Amino acid sequence: MQHEFQIVLTAAITIACLHTITGPDHYLPFIALSKSRGWSFGKTLLWTIICGCGHVWSSVLLGLGGAAIGWNLSKISWLEGVRGGIAGWFMVLFGLLYCIWGLYRTYKNKSHKHFDTYDDGSIYVFEHKHGEAVSVTERHKVTPWVMFIIFLLGPCEPMIPILFFPAAQHSWQGMLLLIVVYTTFTLVTMIVMVFLGYYSISLFNTEKLEKHMHTLGGLTVFICGAGMVFMDW
Repeated sequence: MQHEFQIVLTAAITIACLHTITGPDHYLPFIALSKSRGWSFGKTLLWTIICGCGHVWSSVLLGLGGAAIGWNLSKISWLEGVRGGIAGWFMVLFGLLYCIWGLYRTYKNKSHKHFDTYDDGSIYVFEHKHGEAVSVTERHKVTPWVMFIIFLLGPCEPMIPILFFPAAQHSWQGMLLLIVVYTTFTLVTMIVMVFLGYYSISLFNTEKLEKHMHTLGGLTVFICGAGMVFMDW
């Protein structure tokens, strides 16, 4: 149990960092708002944390759905003898399906959010596909509270199988630890990326990774589950 939990904990950290770094919308809007409105770094940091908490809370609520499934399945006695356990198989299946869905989104060029900054300092958010023009009426002006709502309604789906594991083991302490770790690493990664952008430090181009965000998240969950089931991690 302890060894498997360490694997799940590593997966939670990986997903928190990957999900944030590969999604420029997790930090670029704060940098743009800060520059256009003349915010201090302190105020920029405050809004980053507020919106980040909204994003994490919605992800945790989604993950609690997976936890409920794990809690109920753990009551089925014959599943306890399955190689790798129900949690491992759940992560394998979820990760595989989520990865395939991510590849499908990339291949089909599904619409995604973008933020535009104008000369007057205003920022607008809109959804589009690559190579697709967007009319002015389809753009919505961004304010700090609009940003909060956007983050609140945009959870991280891979949290579902992450909280499934401790729930299947009836470990409330494990669930709480995973939530704290996921929250911490998500917020720290957002703060680091905002800090780098605020001071115009560019280490690498993350925008090209954006379209692979879901695929990478699913792959992380799949590898974690496959290690439990097939490699006795």
